[in-house]
Amino acid sequence: MTEKKPRKPKKNTEKTSPSAAKSTKSTKTTKLTKAPKSDEDLPSQGLKGFKAGSLQEMEKMMRQIQKFLQENEFESSEAASAFLQEALTSGQPLTLTQEETPLDKAQDIMYEAWSVPGKKRVQLAKRALKISADCVDAYVLLAQESAKTLKEAKGFYEQGVQAGERALGPEFFEEHAGYFWGMTETRPYMRARQGLAECCLQLGETEEAIAHYQQMLRLNPNDNQGIRYMLLPCLLEEGASEAIAHLFQQYEDESSASWTYSRALWLFQKDGATEQTNQELQQALKRNQYVPDYLLGKKKMPKELPSLIGWGDESEAVSYAATALVAWHKTTGALEWLSATAAKSDGV
Repeated sequence: MTEKKPRKPKKNTEKTSPSAAKSTKSTKTTKLTKAPKSDEDLPSQGLKGFKAGSLQEMEKMMRQIQKFLQENEFESSEAASAFLQEALTSGQPLTLTQEETPLDKAQDIMYEAWSVPGKKRVQLAKRALKISADCVDAYVLLAQESAKTLKEAKGFYEQGVQAGERALGPEFFEEHAGYFWGMTETRPYMRARQGLAECCLQLGETEEAIAHYQQMLRLNPNDNQGIRYMLLPCLLEEGASEAIAHLFQQYEDESSASWTYSRALWLFQKDGATEQTNQELQQALKRNQYVPDYLLGKKKMPKELPSLIGWGDESEAVSYAATALVAWHKTTGALEWLSATAAKSDGV
């Protein structure tokens, strides 16, 4: 049987604020070693040589700022912020004294690769790997653009994860766990690991996918990539009640359709259609009324998933159904319970 070509990874919809960056302080001067707190903290006008627009261009800008802060000491974080604000708004270039490493040069090529069309992207990725075998984003692009099968894509992502582990080093993982993604040098690694987890999931290797997702949330609990929305349905499929409880506790303020419908399903798996479980499902129906139609097959799933998700609308319902449909089908009686409860809600 011929294995199908892997789907292109879905665009991420970041529902959480980016991770706050840490700073290293001394008694006299402050040497900032992390990127700005978030992409949104940067002014709309860019540095010379950059155009505001794509996430890759913004990330490249942040990477240059981070390097500049690493090379210079300011009397305070306020002084550093004031200097950067003036430089960003005036277009004043930031002069870097340290020579670029092979990995830096390869990453610059990858920022170019993301912005060009067609086969040139793959050519640039291969060029980047010739300069540095530790260029994670090159493996990510090859997985997305060059792989012919899911297994081949998984292989590229695995190479990317391994390259990221080499480039960052074990001490970096120990020191900065909890702050990944807030530092630009971690982002290629996190992209590769997400791609690897998604390949595992599509290949039916659910336990391996869960392990990757859990480690990513340990490294970046602020979850800029929306990993928790992928992890929770996997845990529901496996009936991992304790891990589900921990995830709900970790993100107790979450109120999306993914969370409310999944919480109702989790309680149903544990306790059946109790009064509390019914109330949870009714709350979920109020949060997003479109979900049942897609879970029950009354509406067909679109060929392509939405790139942007609006709270409470059909795009959110489609996105949730795409990840959670298997868990609902695997839970005996869940769809009948959902159908009956939704019918009562419509009749009110």
